[in-house]
Amino acid sequence: MKTPYRSTLTLLVGALIGAIAVQGLHAQAKPPAYSVTETDISDMDAYLKNYVPLVQATIKAVGGSRVAAGQNIIALEGEPPKSRVTINQFDNMETLLAWRKSAEYAEARKVGDKYAKFRTFAFEALPQ
Repeated sequence: MKTPYRSTLTLLVGALIGAIAVQGLHAQAKPPAYSVTETDISDMDAYLKNYVPLVQATIKAVGGSRVAAGQNIIALEGEPPKSRVTINQFDNMETLLAWRKSAEYAEARKVGDKYAKFRTFAFEALPQ
């Protein structure tokens, strides 16, 4: 085989191996994780003014984002939360759990506990 053909073939094989490796890495990627918080708020104005900006900053600091938050809740089954529901998204469960254990979140939560009671759970997204 002549040198130009051999070089071209080597480049093509290398590109193919690289593409397969990238596919394998994507397949091993961890699924996003979500936290869902039901909040029973005793002082809505103070909660929105003093707690929400603090906790949102801690979420953004780890690359998370708020997917939705709402107060007009209609129960389809079971008892509805009393005041508010919030859904946050994180890159993966490890990031979510690290956020929950962080000193920044603990400080924000001290403020939030003055105005509300929380019930939170987390889950990993299923592949679509």
